[in-house]
Amino acid sequence: MKKNIETLSKEQILTATEETLRRFGIAKTSVTDVAKTLNVSHGTIYRHFKSKAELLEGATEKWLNETIIAPLTAIYEDHSLKGSDSLKTYIQTLIELKRSSAYHEKELFEMYAKVTEEAGNLIEQHVNRMTNQMSEIIKRSDFQASAPDRLAHSIFFATTRFHHPSHAYEWDSPTIDQEFLDLWELLEKGFLNKK
Repeated sequence: MKKNIETLSKEQILTATEETLRRFGIAKTSVTDVAKTLNVSHGTIYRHFKSKAELLEGATEKWLNETIIAPLTAIYEDHSLKGSDSLKTYIQTLIELKRSSAYHEKELFEMYAKVTEEAGNLIEQHVNRMTNQMSEIIKRSDFQASAPDRLAHSIFFATTRFHHPSHAYEWDSPTIDQEFLDLWELLEKGFLNKK
């Protein structure tokens, strides 16, 4: 029995897209496959999303919000962590979430990596959400920072090697964790001077 297309929501389509990607991977997933998962015509999907690229952007945004932003927001809202410990925990959590996704949600991580290359606006919004939270952590901490927003961006981009999908091939290195700790020590001694 066909689903009532009038009641089909974007959220249902995005959830079906994730299921389909897990089954077939990004290279073999089509809009028609998503439609089959929902038992609707592919035209129904196109009523909500203009193209496969737009559908993948929507699925990536949903995935980023649920898999990355929600746990990071919990760290951001945890006021029991103080000073550089709060910021370090935030960055380490970001790194752990990306690594875990690369290893345990390969198809969705591949989707995210592909969309990262093609959907600059979505990724810019995602990065801004994280750096805004980092900036607020800096403001409420004991850092000597005249420009917390710039410092947050600098720290985010200084640690890119450890969380950007284009560097995923490096994450299996046996020295990667120590390399992050070495970098963090430099950041604490330099940019994160305490008042």
